[in-house]
Amino acid sequence: MGATQSSASAAGSSQGLSQEHPCPVPLEILEEIFLNLPPEQVVWVCRLVCHQWGQVADSESLWRGRCRREGYRLRDASKIPKDWRLFYFLCKKRRNLLKNPKGENKMKNWQILENGGDQWKVEGVMVPHPNEKVQQNFVTSYGMCKKSQLIDLGVEGYNALFMDHFQPGIKISDWYAPRWDCGSEYTIRVELLNQRKKAVQTFAPDTVYFEQWNDQTWNQMTHVFQDYGPGVRYIRFTHGGKDAQFWAGWYGIRVTDSCVEICPAVDA
Repeated sequence: MGATQSSASAAGSSQGLSQEHPCPVPLEILEEIFLNLPPEQVVWVCRLVCHQWGQVADSESLWRGRCRREGYRLRDASKIPKDWRLFYFLCKKRRNLLKNPKGENKMKNWQILENGGDQWKVEGVMVPHPNEKVQQNFVTSYGMCKKSQLIDLGVEGYNALFMDHFQPGIKISDWYAPRWDCGSEYTIRVELLNQRKKAVQTFAPDTVYFEQWNDQTWNQMTHVFQDYGPGVRYIRFTHGGKDAQFWAGWYGIRVTDSCVEICPAVDA
């Protein structure tokens, strides 16, 4: 009984201190302390201690400061995030969700949907890629070649509540190039899927055709999904193509450095 009363008294005193008395630590000092703590601890522990701690933990200046310290900068300085804390965590988690996008591991992680002609192949790039780290690409043949990956957003750390509430930008990018001596075609389709793997929104531009005797330069396809509504749980990325002249071997479109990432809408 006595222990129960003491606990209740202590809880009451703590509650009174939290709600009625100001934090004994100056807020600017408290912010500096929070800047040096793990961000998850600031959100899940520090902000629950008292009203003043919660104010600092939720403040724009704190999360702008973390972005500045960790190098998360706006690509367009004229676009200011509505929520700097969300911007920080999206930047921190931002990464390519596609596995083996440049063919370093041959066809690993890709599901082959169509394997026409002499089938898919991985080889070195014919002309330098804009990203000098890209040294290999996937090559198509004289029959249609398509490959796909299915991204499970929950497995990648983007749970249903987060996706439905914030609906962050989903940016896709793909690089493709023809051979100079053979005509070819390129196709891409990216779908946002619900729990039953039914399409919520789809990006499927027209097929791109290249004539023979082209300059074989690299081209980039990009798209940003926004305001797609609740329910997105998976992303299916599919691309491919073929040569247009039915030549044996690998004269079709080349693809590499494909990317799917969750990113802040202002920085997509």
